[in-house]
Amino acid sequence: MATKEHSFDISAKIDMQEFKNALEQAKKEISTRFDFKDDKAKEISLNEKEKSIYILATSENKAKTIKDILDSKLIKRNLSIKVLKEKSKENASGGNLKLTYTINDVLDDKNAKKITAEIKVQNFKATTQIQGSEIRVKSKSIDELQKIIAHIKGMELEVAVSFSNFN
Repeated sequence: MATKEHSFDISAKIDMQEFKNALEQAKKEISTRFDFKDDKAKEISLNEKEKSIYILATSENKAKTIKDILDSKLIKRNLSIKVLKEKSKENASGGNLKLTYTINDVLDDKNAKKITAEIKVQNFKATTQIQGSEIRVKSKSIDELQKIIAHIKGMELEVAVSFSNFN
């Protein structure tokens, strides 16, 4: 009888509902904080279609504070802060500052190749196959796959990776 081959997928997908929950929690905290009490511009909004977040604040320090609040809410919901990548910083009307962040939920070719190369360099007994924005990793040993997951979690990547379809 042939031994069964096990596999899992590596991607950069995020749980969008958890992301939205973290965003709502950040909005609530910002609305109740004393340091934002009299600020008209203290807005944080999501554009799902463009996969971006907009932060509007009266100063760069306040924009950074809003981003820090959002980061803390993401971490509490087990989401990596790597999901947000700064896109632009521009002056808005009324002397305000507008920051734009993109939601980074796609495993690009550069990071996919880096992961597959690392698996080969470490001599794991597994095969990898890049399938669009996912990587399929196969091995005859579940323990080997678990070692690969632990190793990838320790890697310095530009995106937050997630593991799915473990079987």
